[in-house]
Amino acid sequence: MRTFLIVWLGQVVSVLGSQMTGFALGIYVFQQTGSVTRFSFIILAANLPGIVVGPFAGSLVDRLPRRLVMIGADTLAGLATLVAALLFFSGSLTIGAIYAIAVLGSLANTFQEPAYTASVPLLVPKEHLGRANGLIQLGPAIGLLGAPVAAGFLIVAAGLGTILVIDVVTFLVALGTLIAVRIPDPEPSDEEVRPSLWADVKEGFFFLWRRTGLFLIMMSALILNFLFGFFNVLIIPLFLTFTTAEAAGIVFTIGGLGMVLGSIVMSAWGGPKRRIRGAVMLMATAGIGFMVMGWRNSVVLVAVGTFGLMSTSALVNGTFQTFWQVKIPLAMQGRVFAMRRMLATLATPAAYLLAGPLADQVFEPAMADGGSLADGWVGSLLGTGPGRGIGLMFVLIGIGAIATVLLMYTHPRVRHVETELPDVVVDDESSSRPADPAVVPDQSGA
Repeated sequence: MRTFLIVWLGQVVSVLGSQMTGFALGIYVFQQTGSVTRFSFIILAANLPGIVVGPFAGSLVDRLPRRLVMIGADTLAGLATLVAALLFFSGSLTIGAIYAIAVLGSLANTFQEPAYTASVPLLVPKEHLGRANGLIQLGPAIGLLGAPVAAGFLIVAAGLGTILVIDVVTFLVALGTLIAVRIPDPEPSDEEVRPSLWADVKEGFFFLWRRTGLFLIMMSALILNFLFGFFNVLIIPLFLTFTTAEAAGIVFTIGGLGMVLGSIVMSAWGGPKRRIRGAVMLMATAGIGFMVMGWRNSVVLVAVGTFGLMSTSALVNGTFQTFWQVKIPLAMQGRVFAMRRMLATLATPAAYLLAGPLADQVFEPAMADGGSLADGWVGSLLGTGPGRGIGLMFVLIGIGAIATVLLMYTHPRVRHVETELPDVVVDDESSSRPADPAVVPDQSGA
């Protein structure tokens, strides 16, 4: 585990710097423009490139040494941040330049994430994969807990430029850890000779398509990420309809504590033995968290719901990640993981675009005093007035999440996927190698 821990530590430091920069740039754009739409474009710029380029990035991850891919990705992201710092100090940092830098950061992450994820089974014995994935979840959790506070303090005390310089230093730390270690490559298979990147993209897609259980899990992930995309846009407006920015910051800190706690539990526990059933139960709990958040204009309820949502999300992500790592042949994990990421996030930008108009033009008017839903049982249950339309959206998101995972689990190919698809990582402290791809059954006829 020593090599994994060195790489993990470098990536945690890098994530902290990146989250500080993302938070600070969002504040900077909003302060410069006063536009929520301009702010939402940063989120789109940070997501769309990965959706488009992701499958090709996964193919390259399988073709190239994964350590070199991670070094290249971190270098690109660090250079983009360095350019942002130079533009800021020269007084030339425009909103358009920030969008371009967000795109470059997204492209770097599109290569870095599958390379990092696919490297873990090569460094960590199978029995410790769940714990390793819990540690990986801990990095963003620590960032969620500390990065907004640190960035908020630094942007006032020292300015945006200082935060950008700190981020560049964190990328150098990540690069140093990657240069200092060796990450083994997966053993070659008969599929190593491939005619083109496009052939790899199709291969990654059809690997999932022909295995009904895996594909249904991916379609459920697409729906869940679409629903959760509304959360990213609406959580701040929900807060500001009934409380102060300071109270919102406290609740975000509580959410960060929940994610840290969930990550620590995952790293100590390793996750449920029956991963799909456990993930379904945890995801249903997260759905309840959404419903609690939207139930009333209450700081306490929103804090409780946020804590429950973030703590269970860390457990869900770690559990699903371990499942994929032990079921996908190691030599194919780059392209399959990238295709998985693309499919799972394909509808998320639509949620970012729809959230504002639906809240402003449909749900908030309907739940306002005298609105179309205010005088019925919905208004009596959830209350009326400012923020209650967004609250109703959160309740519907929670119901949708619970219905999605329960419906997914009713399909026999999903329920039995862990026994029908053999593990491709051996139960051995000393080695992790791919099984013969021929033993992986095709579920398409189920």
